[in-house]
Amino acid sequence: MPGPSAVFSDLVDRGILVTGGASGIGAALVEGFLRQGARVAYIDNDADTGREVSRQLKNVGPHAPLFIEADLRDIAAIPALVERAAAALGGLKVLVNNAARDDRQRFGAITEADWDGNLAINLKPFFFMSQAAAPHLAAGGGGAIVNFSSIAYLLNMGEVPAYATAKAGIVGLTKSLAGALGPSGVRVNALLPGMVVTERQKALWLTDETIEAMRRRQCIPETLDADDLVGPCLFLASDCSARMTAQTMIIDGGVL
Repeated sequence: MPGPSAVFSDLVDRGILVTGGASGIGAALVEGFLRQGARVAYIDNDADTGREVSRQLKNVGPHAPLFIEADLRDIAAIPALVERAAAALGGLKVLVNNAARDDRQRFGAITEADWDGNLAINLKPFFFMSQAAAPHLAAGGGGAIVNFSSIAYLLNMGEVPAYATAKAGIVGLTKSLAGALGPSGVRVNALLPGMVVTERQKALWLTDETIEAMRRRQCIPETLDADDLVGPCLFLASDCSARMTAQTMIIDGGVL
């Protein structure tokens, strides 16, 4: 990964916790923060990939990453996960809520269990991770929460009703959390990626034709990849955005 050209010196030695950090955008974020000199922990339920990412990234910065295997659908376990990360990192300055699954669902076949299961991954943990992390962020004199939404809920995509609902909900949650946590010095913002081409996307949904069709819709006709989200996330995590909260940033090459 070439990484962003900017150096965010305030991120050096800061404690960063990333959810869904073992693959895709999450893994790129973990690497990006490590290269800035931050102390990084990341949570994922894929133990094998999580350990492999940790092995690959152990020398990219001055601090080796900490991988924590966990399923964020277990809401009762979240406070202990956050406490473990905070203790290992010497405190928390930034929480990145990134973990998600963009499974396709056929409208007429979705059951209540399907619906609840999707939101249990894509929305519910965002609140409870934030709730558990907020005291740590405030204790350090303030910090940042970066929530990953998506432009999917703005594109009328019929095959992702639950996912689109969750991603729209993240925008509303971001604004509510910003209001609740601002007095304690905690900023909350959201990133809305466009069609980011990851290995999972290519394996399950995307073809050369669909990628090219999206490129033609973009003002900048270049394929988005996970690294394109690193710079914007670093900006929202750093003091460069010290007076920015309750906002959304769209990174989609100019689709919207």
